[in-house]
Order: sequence, then structure tokens, then C-alpha cells
Amino acid sequence: MNGRAAAADAKSVLDGDVAPGVRTPAPGLAGDRPPPSPWRASRERQHDREVKREAVIRAAAHAFNHKGYHNTSLDDIAAALEVTKPTVYYYVTNKEQLLFECFVAGVEQIRAGFREARDMEIPARERLHAVLRHYAKTMASEFGWCMVRVEEQDLSPDMSSHIKAMKSEIDQGIRRLIREGVQDGSIHPCDPKMTAFALAGSLNWIAHWYRENRSMSAAEIADAFITVFDNGLQPRRSARS
Repeated sequence: MNGRAAAADAKSVLDGDVAPGVRTPAPGLAGDRPPPSPWRASRERQHDREVKREAVIRAAAHAFNHKGYHNTSLDDIAAALEVTKPTVYYYVTNKEQLLFECFVAGVEQIRAGFREARDMEIPARERLHAVLRHYAKTMASEFGWCMVRVEEQDLSPDMSSHIKAMKSEIDQGIRRLIREGVQDGSIHPCDPKMTAFALAGSLNWIAHWYRENRSMSAAEIADAFITVFDNGLQPRRSARS
């Protein structure tokens, strides 16, 4: 290295630059923070949209519970959310779809019970308890009225068909757990179809009489029903001679 180059390197070090012989990275390459991912922003927008859409569905369920389906307008739902009516239309196409989405939201809560039960390594009767607990809490939620009254409304044939299919899914899932319970000895031998009808029928009725801010919470009501069901489902002890 000649004297002139050495002097230049020394000045560079004194000025706070890199050591002699080390190359500085070009702007925008290694050493700089990468630009924000456009997909991240997209995911955040999608999450924000889902949160707002859920708020619309919950507001609709609350309105249907208190005023009835036919007496509730999209203007009522928009007013409850403090938004404009076109904002509601951004998330749903019409009031019928709102009622359907309320029903689906309730079904998803019961499906969560089936998923929870599927991962349990316990007798079928106890797995059935998990499902029925979710079922009872759903009936006591804002979606309960929509689930039990949805087929009484004037819905399109296509939407009615979807609702019947989901109701059948829940019914068949309960019957399956009852059959498994009879097989593993945790449930007294019974007719799975009639037992499933009795269980669902009693739980559905919660939506007709339950009101928030009463003496019992939704979880407490669910536990009370489970206790009654368990007394009827558990195997009988044989009488001693």
C-alpha cells in the first residue's frame, strides 16, 4: 500500500467508517432492514375484515333474539353497530344470509365440542358430555334463538337444504357417541336415535327460556343439564338377589 492510500484509509477510520480493507454494503442490500411484506398487510386487513364481519353477525343475532327475524331490518343492525347500511352489505348480501350466518356460527361452537371430544382418550359418555356442554352453552348464547327458529322463517330452498344438512351432521355425531358409549359400556343400552332426539330436544328448549343476566350462567346451565343426562345415561347396577 503506498503512502497516499494509507492516508486515505486512516482518514476513513477516523471519520467513523469501516476498517481498512472492509467493503461497505450497498444501500438496500445486506445490512439494511428488509422492506415490509405486502402479504403481511394483506393478512392484517383480512383479520380486520373477519373481526368486523363477526361483529355484524353477532349484532344480527342479538337483534333477532330481541325483535324477531321479520321485525329486524338491516337498518336496525347498522344502527346498533353505528355504521351505515352499505357497510353491512359489504359483509353480507341480505338479511337471509345474516340469519344463515348466525346459524352457522352456532353450529361451529358445537363442532368445536366434537373436535374437543375427538382428542380425548376417555369413555364415550364423557366425550358426549363435552359435546353436550358446548351444545347447551350455544343454546344459551345469542345464537340460540337463530338455531331453533331458523327453519320457521321464509328461507330459500337452497339455504334450507344447507341448514338441514348441518342439523343432520350434529344429530349423527351425537348418535355416534351414544353408540360408542353403549359399546364401551359407559352408556346404558338404549336407542341412539331416540336418545339423541331427547338430548337435543331438551337442549334446544334452552333458547326459548334462557335470558342473560339471570341467576345461572350459560356454563352453569350446561353443567346442570349434563348432571341430569348423566344420571339417565350411566350404566345400571344389577340388583343383588
